[in-house]
Amino acid sequence: MMRYKKSEEKRKQILQAAFRALAERGYDAVTLQTIADQAEVSKGVVHYYFENKEAVLVELLEWLTGKISAKEQEAVAGQHTATGKLMAYIDSAFPGPAQNRSFYRVYLDFLARASRTPAYREINQRFYDSCAGISTEILLLGQEEGIFSRTLSPEVTVPVIRAVIDGCLIQWLMADNDELHHVFKESCYTAIMKMLSV
Repeated sequence: MMRYKKSEEKRKQILQAAFRALAERGYDAVTLQTIADQAEVSKGVVHYYFENKEAVLVELLEWLTGKISAKEQEAVAGQHTATGKLMAYIDSAFPGPAQNRSFYRVYLDFLARASRTPAYREINQRFYDSCAGISTEILLLGQEEGIFSRTLSPEVTVPVIRAVIDGCLIQWLMADNDELHHVFKESCYTAIMKMLSV
C-alpha cells in the first residue's frame, strides 16, 4: 500500500511539473527532459511512469479538468439558491489572476490541438459535460424560483453560460492586467444574469 501511495505521489509530482513547464514555455517547447528538469527527477523516472510526452499531457489534461470540475461542483453544491449557485460557480472559475493565467495558458494550448487529437477532445467533452450539468442545475432552479426566464431551454442556454465564463477569462488573459481580474469576473456575472433573467 505504501509503495502504491509513493507511486501516485510521484505521478502527481510529474504532472504538476508538466503543468508548470507548459504554463511557462508552451506546448511545442516542452519535452520529456523539460518535464523531468521541472520535476527535479531524471528523464528515466518520467519514462517509468509515462510512455512518452503525449501520455503525460493526456493524463495532465484529464487531471486538470477533473480537479476544476470537482471544485466547481463542490462550490455550487454548497449553495441553495440559483443566484448563490451562479456566484459560487463564477467564483470557482475565477479563483485569482495567477491561477487563471497558468490554467488558461495551458488549456488554450490543449484546445488548439483538440480538433486533431481525439484523446484531448474526449477529455474536454467530459469537462464541458460537467459544466453543462452545473449550468443546467442553476438555470432550472432559477426558473423554479421565478427569477430566470422560463422561455430559455437548457439545450440552447447552457453552452452559452460556459462560453461567457471562458470568453471573459480569455479576454482578461489577453488584457494582461491583474487589476482587471475582478472587473471581468463581475462583468461575467452581470452578463449571465442579464441573459437568464425574466
